[in-house]
Amino acid sequence: MKWSLNLGRVAGIKILVHWTFVLLLGWVAITEAQRGSDIPTIFLAIGFILSVFLCVVLHELGHALTAKRYGINTKMITLLPIGGVASLERMPEDPKQELLIAVAGPAVNVVIAAILWLVLPPLQEVPADEFFMRITPANFLYLLLFVNVVLVLFNAIPAFPMDGGRVLRALLSFKLGRVRATQIAANLGQMLAIFFVFVGFFYNPFLILIGIFVFFGAFSENMIVKHLEFLRGHSVREGMMTNYVTLNPADTVRDALDKLLTGSEHEFIIEEEGQVLGTLTRSQLIQAVKQEQMSTPVSKIMSGEVKTFNVQDKLSEAYSELQKSKAPLYPVLENGQLAGVINSDNINEFILIQSALQH
Repeated sequence: MKWSLNLGRVAGIKILVHWTFVLLLGWVAITEAQRGSDIPTIFLAIGFILSVFLCVVLHELGHALTAKRYGINTKMITLLPIGGVASLERMPEDPKQELLIAVAGPAVNVVIAAILWLVLPPLQEVPADEFFMRITPANFLYLLLFVNVVLVLFNAIPAFPMDGGRVLRALLSFKLGRVRATQIAANLGQMLAIFFVFVGFFYNPFLILIGIFVFFGAFSENMIVKHLEFLRGHSVREGMMTNYVTLNPADTVRDALDKLLTGSEHEFIIEEEGQVLGTLTRSQLIQAVKQEQMSTPVSKIMSGEVKTFNVQDKLSEAYSELQKSKAPLYPVLENGQLAGVINSDNINEFILIQSALQH
């Protein structure tokens, strides 16, 4: 994710913190200062926020490490002011596996809360409201226990993209199948999101942000699963383009610009005798023009590291890869030779056609 600071790796998973997280820490510091808090109290409040987000990282690692057991890798965990996001390569279609992955995150918070419950002395009386209003050395760990309980309850909400939505989808999938289960879970999630937004207007504006996040998360999940269902059983050969423009490695930037202006292509495959050598995007061409490299061979400015698909690969896998990488296009090979290209637009058109055929 852009504008994120890399904090290192845990079990091979990058831990990133988005720059907006600094705004949260700044807001906490300013709020405490306006209350008249001294420097140690301000740092204690910031330390509490960092402790909460450590629990969030552990929560996301619970998802990631459980997914790893089923051969699903996680590229990164990103910390945002509203929580953490684990970027799993995919979610398993096996309901049992999805159920265990979804439950693993909140289970970590349950363990943290249980440990704190066991080690902390019992409170003698029900805390007053003031107990929750300001962080002190006396209530620091009690509030951390409380936050972990809230994280469990919040993630139990049966709405995408919360864990509860995935748990609900997994349970429904055992009887209804993944597509129908996703539709039900997504519809419920969107209804809850509308409720959050409505309540947020009267009580807490933060609920409006959560509602918007949940609404579009549920919508996106439902659409992706529908699309994958339309692609099921189809190969890359069926969704690739066979009419496309290629460049020879000896062609110049000027030659590429001519093809860019006279055709509809924005990206090109660089190939020689059917062997893919690289790709060239419009932005790379424009950059070469700015640097007055009109006579430079495209082989000098192309991207040489190219992921390819085979004509027999699953079209659903190509779709998932394009969604994940945001790459403009991929070459498609047959017996090691260039046979076509595939991009998101063409797959979306294939989905549109399949949708029309099934109605």
